[in-house]
Amino acid sequence: MSDGITVTRPIPGVAVVSLARPPVNALSSQLYRDLIVQLTGIGADPDVHAVVVGSASPNIFCAGADIKELRGLSGGSARTLDEQRQSLAREVFDTILNLPQPTVAAVNGPAIGAGAVIASCCDIRIGSRQSSFVLPEINIARCGGGRHLMRHLPQGTVRLMFFTGQPLPGHEAHRLGFLQELVEVGSELDRALELAAYIATKSPLALRVGKQALNLSEFLPVSDGYAVEQEHTLRLARSADAVEATQAFLEKRSPRFGRLQAP
Repeated sequence: MSDGITVTRPIPGVAVVSLARPPVNALSSQLYRDLIVQLTGIGADPDVHAVVVGSASPNIFCAGADIKELRGLSGGSARTLDEQRQSLAREVFDTILNLPQPTVAAVNGPAIGAGAVIASCCDIRIGSRQSSFVLPEINIARCGGGRHLMRHLPQGTVRLMFFTGQPLPGHEAHRLGFLQELVEVGSELDRALELAAYIATKSPLALRVGKQALNLSEFLPVSDGYAVEQEHTLRLARSADAVEATQAFLEKRSPRFGRLQAP
């Protein structure tokens, strides 16, 4: 645990990372640094097989960049400090994208600016009916996380969000496929935990190798991307987890995987 972040292990194999910087989980430079440290530690933990990213604040997921900190950037060092903030933000987003384990975002309310990007970097998103996603940077003459949201949403939708700063409501985000599930207010974390717990029953090695294959193949042409998946399949085929999973299937029982080991 650090200021602004809580990390819990409510279910075997599952870690929950919660933004906890009241009142709105504004992302300061220090909070970015703490997120990098916590997420990197979780990524290296062989006993964590799925990760939930949520909010400890009851009515908001994340308000994005700490505007008070941005306003305080002045003088000759302002550009350097701003560049450092931008670099920290990129590192946080890249860390979530490349976390070895599958990630599930539990979005309980507005996810604004960098908060929307954090949700977009997770593998799966569960949102409550009061969730929304906003790219408000145009309102303070900045650019936002449009490229991240383009991974999931149509160009026109992203550009509408980008140029107007208006929110995309949760029900629209669900209709467009950005949210995989839209649930009742207050149940988003429970549903994310339920899903993460189910994911965590799969082969720990297959989860990590499979996510790596998906990340590497995402922007490749279909044939090239499938070749990448096949390469990762061949890596898994030699593993003890693959042998156990096949035997369990033939014996009609649940597999019993050991601790994470390299293929």
